[in-house]
Amino acid sequence: MAIPLRVSLHVLSADSPPPSPGPWAWSRLLTAPHRLAFFTGGVGLALVALWWLVALAVPVPWAVARPVAHGLAMALAFMPPFMVGFMFTAGPRWLGVQGPEARALLAPMLIWAAGWALALVGFHVSAWLAALGLALAALAWARWLGRFVALVMQSEVPDQLHARAVAAAGLLGLLAMLLGAAGVGLGSPTWGRVAVQLALWGFVAPVFAAVSHRMIPFFTAAVLPGLEAWRPNSLLALMLGSLAVAGVVEITATLAWPPAVLLGAATLLVLAGAALLALALRWGLVGSLRGVHLRLLAMLHGGFVWLGVALLLEGWSVGLQALGQAGLGLAPLHALTVGYLGCTLVAMATRVASGHSGRPLAVDGPAWAFYLLLQATALLRLAAVWEGRLLLLAAFGWAVVAAAWALRYGRWMGQPRADGRPG
Repeated sequence: MAIPLRVSLHVLSADSPPPSPGPWAWSRLLTAPHRLAFFTGGVGLALVALWWLVALAVPVPWAVARPVAHGLAMALAFMPPFMVGFMFTAGPRWLGVQGPEARALLAPMLIWAAGWALALVGFHVSAWLAALGLALAALAWARWLGRFVALVMQSEVPDQLHARAVAAAGLLGLLAMLLGAAGVGLGSPTWGRVAVQLALWGFVAPVFAAVSHRMIPFFTAAVLPGLEAWRPNSLLALMLGSLAVAGVVEITATLAWPPAVLLGAATLLVLAGAALLALALRWGLVGSLRGVHLRLLAMLHGGFVWLGVALLLEGWSVGLQALGQAGLGLAPLHALTVGYLGCTLVAMATRVASGHSGRPLAVDGPAWAFYLLLQATALLRLAAVWEGRLLLLAAFGWAVVAAAWALRYGRWMGQPRADGRPG
């Protein structure tokens, strides 16, 4: 499998002429799970980014505490549909089972979209309306997750580690969604904050970590000669364990932990962050930057680096708090979200959208520009923790990237494959 992938990535460069697009049709969204899921996720990504930009730029009423509404939307409104696209595209291959047809995912997808439409409106006009929307979204996720767990149970392949990690994180995601709905409905910012932190550190980030652990070394070894696809399970344990430590610290932030406990957690997080940055080098970060034909690989590595940075910043922040000083505020959180999750989402979704639409596995100039803008946006968002005037600029950068990705790659989801093959 590695040899054909190596050839395709080197022969089809970013300068290859783009295939002629075919006519767009709604019915094509139902020809493959990733089409329906990525289209929904792309629309959600763009709408939520634009919603947040407007909310920052124009005074609007809030029926739900703004940080809670922002956190829930950014963590849960668009990430799960993208996960569904990956779970039912790569997941069945991981497990050696037959995946569901796209039509089987349609009903929960419609429920999901309706739920988040209600939630976004409810954030401004009615907390109960928002809670109802979040509950509907939780129902949709429960149906998707149940179907994925059924695939895991059917599988007879010996290596089910990554799929089971995704399923376990998905259960925490369902809990986060239910807590979010309850917290919003009861008017409890505390429970809303807990839901956001659980969603990020216990659900979204662990799913991305499991996918990174499995896919990044495989893709890199297929492209860079002489590089081994080295991914011992201990590395995944390190990723998930450090995310769990950070999540516990953030979820219990209102508790008065003894300084020694906080210093211990800070030390673990700093060491984990440094280890992941070293792992990025071991996995071929430098090699991925050596040519335009490797841009897609470089995008994956560039996202993974942010995971190490996020853990380093989290450890530094917790250490400062243990010493009685002010921490780093939301800098670690946004290194995780905009940096790791945002950049990895764009990289992974772009790869799947390109490969499964019959196009070259290459990144052209516009796509590379979008990705570099996203990296700059992550840096801006971190800087905005100390210089608040940069917040609106960071939100604008995020909105541009989100809208550009949705318009370009979302359009592909409704077009026939460029190579004429089905799917």
